[in-house]
Amino acid sequence: MLSLLVCSIAIVGRSSENWPMFRGPNGSGVADNAKPPIKFGPEENVLWKVEVPSSPSSPCVWGERIFLTTFAEGKLETRCYSTKDGKLLWTRAVPAEKLEDFMPSEGSPAAATPATDGKRVVSYFGSCGLVCYDLDGRETWRYPLPVVETDGGFGSGTSPLIAGNLVILNRDQMRDSSLLAVNLETGKKVWETARPEARTSYGTPIIWAHNGHEEIVTPGSLLLKGYDVASGEERWSVSRVPHAGCTTPVLGDGLLFYAGWAPGKGDSPFPSWKDFSAKNDKNGDGSVTPDELEPAMRGFHKAIDSDHDGRVTEKDFELLNSFLAKGENVLVAVKSGGRGEITESHVAWKATRGLPYVPSPVFLQGRVYLIKDGGMVSCFDAKNGKSLYTQERLGANGSYYASLVAADGRIYAVALDGKITVFKAGGEKPEVLHQTDFHERIAATPALVGERLYLRTQTKLYAFGN
Repeated sequence: MLSLLVCSIAIVGRSSENWPMFRGPNGSGVADNAKPPIKFGPEENVLWKVEVPSSPSSPCVWGERIFLTTFAEGKLETRCYSTKDGKLLWTRAVPAEKLEDFMPSEGSPAAATPATDGKRVVSYFGSCGLVCYDLDGRETWRYPLPVVETDGGFGSGTSPLIAGNLVILNRDQMRDSSLLAVNLETGKKVWETARPEARTSYGTPIIWAHNGHEEIVTPGSLLLKGYDVASGEERWSVSRVPHAGCTTPVLGDGLLFYAGWAPGKGDSPFPSWKDFSAKNDKNGDGSVTPDELEPAMRGFHKAIDSDHDGRVTEKDFELLNSFLAKGENVLVAVKSGGRGEITESHVAWKATRGLPYVPSPVFLQGRVYLIKDGGMVSCFDAKNGKSLYTQERLGANGSYYASLVAADGRIYAVALDGKITVFKAGGEKPEVLHQTDFHERIAATPALVGERLYLRTQTKLYAFGN
């Protein structure tokens, strides 16, 4: 029964009727039959808009309800809004004894997008765990988890996945990383698989149904892995990928695509030990303790202190640089059916240009599209990896945190500074159909449902339609 349920999610899931998780059906970013507006803006084709607290999590939509996670006035909340007029239908707060460390300028303790199966909605907070409600906001269960500890104190970023009767959560952190499956009806643990090699990562898992199997595919640090849905058993791994996974894989043409970039070889974000110790080793004892650092740097201390003895030394720096050097920034296309270490046997093709840091790729009409900071789009033939165009500028520069989404032969790209570009799929370069500017930060990925586009900015939730 579980197998049948999971198959229905993975194969049928790209309809235009709902947007049930981060990036929509199975995390694809694509609504096959949706026809959202091409032209929209702060005052154009606005059906309604409402004020919402600032958080980077994205809209999750089912029927007449939109679900968001929020953080405001010290409270972690799941909120439900009406798709009809944006009216707030209910708000439910979940207590946390302690908030996870997070970077206020970039992250939030409400970074995870909710997931729903049309009967229940599940939210994840790194500060306290999973919580499930029915669609009217009645809490049905909680699954408490320890406060997450991420490298550099950046904060968690992964979102839950509903697969049949399971809630799947990839919880990669500084230590004790694991992949967790919880029963959707009862909130009881079904299985948990340790990921001892994994450090902090931010990508959301997806389901890959092929050859009679259903697998959970999740990115991580240095490895992309597939696990059996029913048991949590690790089935395969692909190495030589980035040391930090921020993106989510996508499926198309029988292949799985994973793209990522992280600073490392030749462009490490960390200073040398010589420079770091000269500035911060106040007592000259050859090590640096947290009290010797400025408060903003103390999360950095946790990330480097590999033996957790409270002192950063030259050895810790050597271990960090060794770890970073193992990562490779790449787009990989993976064939199905592999078992064990499949990098050599099942990677169909690779590409190394145009790679994204945070935004996940999108597969549409036989092509894979990527966007990287600077508003540069690249496009590859999904079957053979041929570059169809590389790093073509959209005219909306700056950073990109929101992932690409697509419908009706169009792709929507959202820049962090609020500029949005709609461009046509296919062709020898991106044909821009529309650009608009919201003049405020947008980190959330839009939702495409039917003839609407739902967008969360730093201060508002919008519904657009023709």
